Amino acid sequence: MAAPMTSPVETPDIDEVADADRPWMTIVHNDPVNLMNYVTWVFQKLFGYSKEKAEQLMLDVHHKGRAIVSSGARERMEHDASRLHAYGLWATVSQS
Repeated sequence: MAAPMTSPVETPDIDEVADADRPWMTIVHNDPVNLMNYVTWVFQKLFGYSKEKAEQLMLDVHHKGRAIVSSGARERMEHDASRLHAYGLWATVSQS
């Protein structure tokens, strides 16, 4: 009786697995148009952030040029970016 034939099992590249597990994020970028108190208000309205958290994120946008305002599944981050665009903010979606 012959031994059973085996074939090598392909294992996924470690980077491919890591990419699938990395969360997506919505990033708001600084712009010369929107006032700081307006940006703070938008963060509170859209994400339910406290005034203190919204102000800290707004200051990050102002001083660092950007801030991560949400993270999670890609579809949700695209939705968040779309809502921010509707309020006139410059937002992008990226994988962390």
